Amino acid sequence: MQKRISDFRAWSTTHQGKKLIRYTFSSVITTGVSLSAILIVYGFHIINGVIGATLFGNVVAIVPSYYLNRAWAWGKRGKSHFRHEVVPYWSMAFLGIAFSLLGAAWVKHLVHTHQWGHLVDTGLVAGVNLLCFAVFWILKMLVFNRIFHTDKLHDIDEHLVAEEHTTT
Repeated sequence: MQKRISDFRAWSTTHQGKKLIRYTFSSVITTGVSLSAILIVYGFHIINGVIGATLFGNVVAIVPSYYLNRAWAWGKRGKSHFRHEVVPYWSMAFLGIAFSLLGAAWVKHLVHTHQWGHLVDTGLVAGVNLLCFAVFWILKMLVFNRIFHTDKLHDIDEHLVAEEHTTT
């Protein structure tokens, strides 16, 4: 067990390790934004429809997700390249939202065919949205790694400099 922890610590200081950890935390933050929005708008009857609340919650989370992933996880700065970064990112985001809407349609059916309380319905709406997000998580990581690709030599130099500073 101790070896696994030390191996994880060593891996977490590598460029790939840092990137995956930052991507994971970006996902946790934006999932929290999405779920909070869904719980608020559906739970407090601001948006009564399951599909509308799911759509709203996911659209709200797109902008912070893009900037957290691009800047923090992949370390990209400056102007976004429209064709190579923005279009693929938004395409994946809307594909994920479409998948979430399929889940919402299923939840809508469940909500209308069962007489559960609104609290249970709200938990089901948020839970299925979370499940749909989890399905796309790895796929999006692979795609984002490709579209926010940085120069490998620069990444290696950056890692070596950081490693040098930790040993001195």
